[in-house]
Amino acid sequence: MEPRDLLLESFRTAVAAADPAHILPPHLPAPPRGRTVVVGGGKAAASMAAAVEARWPADAPLSGLVVTRYQHGLPTRRIEVVEASHPLPDGRGEEAALRMLEMAGQLGPDDLLLALISGGGSSLLAAPVEGVTLKELRQVTKALLGAGATIHDINTVRKHLTRLSGGRLARAAQGAPGLALIISDVVGDDPTHIASGPCAPDPTTCADALERLQRFRIALPAGIQHHLEACAAGRVDDSPKPGDACFARIENRVIASAYNSLEAASRHFERCGIPAMVLSDCISGDAQAAAREQAALVRALARRQPIALISGGETTVTLRPQHGRGGRNAEFLLALALELADTPAWAIACDTDGIDGSEDNAGAVITPDTLARARAQELDAAAYLADHDSHGFFAALGDLVVSGPTRTNVNDYRALLVGLDLAHLVGPLHLHRIAHFQAKGGGRAAAIDREFEQADAVDEPEALALADEAEAVAMSEQFPG
Repeated sequence: MEPRDLLLESFRTAVAAADPAHILPPHLPAPPRGRTVVVGGGKAAASMAAAVEARWPADAPLSGLVVTRYQHGLPTRRIEVVEASHPLPDGRGEEAALRMLEMAGQLGPDDLLLALISGGGSSLLAAPVEGVTLKELRQVTKALLGAGATIHDINTVRKHLTRLSGGRLARAAQGAPGLALIISDVVGDDPTHIASGPCAPDPTTCADALERLQRFRIALPAGIQHHLEACAAGRVDDSPKPGDACFARIENRVIASAYNSLEAASRHFERCGIPAMVLSDCISGDAQAAAREQAALVRALARRQPIALISGGETTVTLRPQHGRGGRNAEFLLALALELADTPAWAIACDTDGIDGSEDNAGAVITPDTLARARAQELDAAAYLADHDSHGFFAALGDLVVSGPTRTNVNDYRALLVGLDLAHLVGPLHLHRIAHFQAKGGGRAAAIDREFEQADAVDEPEALALADEAEAVAMSEQFPG
């Protein structure tokens, strides 16, 4: 398998590990004596609703409403699916959120609130609090995104500006039992941060929201400033906190996370004969800084044997007033290509929801000759990076990854392949065998390894013959006589 195909298949494997059709059914509860009302939002909302419908007993009452991003819907029969805007909220999401609060308020003690929560829910379920307009909420959200704020910072603000987040959905249920099934797209997998925690206690305050806005120097619209200041002064109710009675019969359960997907990708590489290492599932901060750190790691390893370095998390990009197109994953890769320079490596970086930022691609790939191909087309990689135009750069090279909506979301997926200068010529299995026996032996086994290093190209029969000889020589050197 060619390195590019191997990387693409590893991404598909990571996404498949978070497919609601497979991961959600084992977590479904038994139907209650009364009704089951499904509510929720996020990029995986439609596929989660479809998974519930597929396994819910036909004779058990089931109804509800979920909201997902435009072009992420699926046909359903018992649970209504509404599409709305992301990452900036719109009126369709606002209306859906208000309807969900009304549904939750009609539940009784024998009913069940089943909340389907996934990444993207914060903006898709954004009904502003009283005194704040949707336009003001959009303005502040856009400013925070452009300032490079982390999702934790953004959600700390949104939890105090919207009617359903920060545990308010649980409060609306008025003591009815509830189960929130959650697909995590945030570092740390804390339910309070996923889709701004509609069913989770909120440890933050309006004063915290004001601090975040001041830290990023966000100009406050009048309605937002008045609400947050009144809330911080105790004149307006804040979100429900840990220990609040409204959470007594509510369970928040994370059913998928980045780590599980990264482990699935790691097993995929291992099956292909390439050792893999999961670096972290919680890499955050500036995308270019993350690229510099991973390039430094690659150089420090200085490996001639193949290895896949896998990571997840969510980086950020701080935009200039005038900028090009591209999400954090493409920006990471462009910065990585420049940092690696002449160090040969293959890499992929994609958002598992299939949308890198607000573009039409999931991410991109880089190859050992990315910069050379760019120069041949007179593309200045450094200039594209300075302009935050990674989408334009990779589009010109034909290296965008376009998957379409995956209808799940467990954050970013990154994989770097190093030590492939021989593997892509002779196949990972043969190289793995030679490396294994070269490590055990010396002498002729080492000489065979050098033949690969010095060869311009090695065809498959020759590779197999050399691998067989390496094995025999290494055994004879280990066990002479």
